[in-house]
Amino acid sequence: MGYRIINGVLYPIGDFSNLQDKKNITKNEAKESKSFDDIFKSEKAKNQGFTLSNHSAKRLKERNIELSGELLDKINEGINKASEKGSREALILYKDMALIASIKNRTIITAMEKNKDEINVVTNVDSVVLL
Repeated sequence: MGYRIINGVLYPIGDFSNLQDKKNITKNEAKESKSFDDIFKSEKAKNQGFTLSNHSAKRLKERNIELSGELLDKINEGINKASEKGSREALILYKDMALIASIKNRTIITAMEKNKDEINVVTNVDSVVLL
């Protein structure tokens, strides 16, 4: 199960595969039924949140890292900036914390804290975001 942060609030993402629509709507009908306001809100919402993977949620909990509202906003801003620059995978650094994020999927993959006793190597990232 993953998590999505919207406006600083952490929501679990459930399994919606067992839900069925009561009536079948073709793609064209669905597009026609949406108002401009609905489309605008959905496009705006794409840049207003990100998802925590199960792995990152577990790591944050294990390491007692709490994501404050201010930090959530900064992470979201960092993801937006990396996306604007064409990044695919980014290392997001904030104080003594490092987050690996899939920018395309807007998902935090893992989280770690800086530890003076450990040497950490991060691979497969194409950008670094300093918050």
